Amino acid sequence: MAEPERTDDGRYVLIDGRRWRATDPAIPEDRRAELTRVLMAWRREVRRTKDTDAEAASRAGVQAAKVALGERGTPWWEQSDDERRARWSADVAAPDPG
Repeated sequence: MAEPERTDDGRYVLIDGRRWRATDPAIPEDRRAELTRVLMAWRREVRRTKDTDAEAASRAGVQAAKVALGERGTPWWEQSDDERRARWSADVAAPDPG
């Protein structure tokens, strides 16, 4: 899969003409991959729980994963190295498989 186009400053990716905050480039590759897997699992849960009482918890899981990746919350370029490391190191639970 080709990498999406980035803005000149590297802070955003451009997808279908829309600008989205890019994942923090300082996240170690293995942690980034793990957080991406968790994010995708939560996105599947959002689809599965649509219009049920569990949908809010699924959306909270998506939010937690996106914050850990630096795509939401305080922009990663405004955080110190220690703040960035704490953000991506925080425990982000995956949905229960059952």
